[in-house]
Amino acid sequence: MNQSATPSQTIDLFELSIRTENFAQAHRSLLDAAKQGSGRPKVVVTPNVDHIVRLDAQAEFKQLYKTADYIYADGMPVVWASRMSSARLPERVTGADLFVSLCRSAVTEKLRVFMLGGMPGQEAELKADFARVYPGLEITLLCPSMKFSTDGDEANEAIRQIIALQPHIVFVCLGMPKQEHFAFRLRKELPDSVHAPLVMCVGAAMEFALNKKKRAPLWMQKIGFEWLWRLLSEPRRLWQRYTVQGSKYGGILLREHKRQQALRQQ
Repeated sequence: MNQSATPSQTIDLFELSIRTENFAQAHRSLLDAAKQGSGRPKVVVTPNVDHIVRLDAQAEFKQLYKTADYIYADGMPVVWASRMSSARLPERVTGADLFVSLCRSAVTEKLRVFMLGGMPGQEAELKADFARVYPGLEITLLCPSMKFSTDGDEANEAIRQIIALQPHIVFVCLGMPKQEHFAFRLRKELPDSVHAPLVMCVGAAMEFALNKKKRAPLWMQKIGFEWLWRLLSEPRRLWQRYTVQGSKYGGILLREHKRQQALRQQ
């Protein structure tokens, strides 16, 4: 069960406790968590279709993923699937949008931010980009090599820097599942005395926020076709995610429909 939400704030969908907040409520919940600064870090994940398919094939990882403190539905197909449940999700809450809103709030609230991600050696360039897009943001960046391992020296260095900086928000932009494994390791290993209350797994959010990649037009996002925009933008890299993975999602959806029927009969 999601540790930070009561049952009334979540629905059981794909065996995940997904929060039923709208975007504004989610932003406020995460901002409040970032500002409180006590206890173990809270891990935030935002599952989409690709995540659901991967989790279905990796039972052990899914058990870990389910322990995230905040789970929000990133993909519209996940929101649509909530119609099978006794309660519906009001809207999608994407990691990309939360990244932007929390960076803006971090400026006004004077919150420290640490970001793990980006291309190797890109720290200076990204620092300049953040200063341009979010002037006044206090951010430390670490761009690991392509060989980054969540239990390797680079991960150890990231944890050392986080302990030294004690940021309010840690953004992990490594892609699934590396970012989640690092986030859960950080939650487990960070001393209670260290101030780092919020750890968010946000994939390519930084690239969208800094205009290094263009997001789909808003109308495409609203009707659930952002995946098509991304596929057409990066077909070589994403074709498998949005074709093979998408077809597997159909089978998972049928099983979830039967599971939801069984839950309603209990």
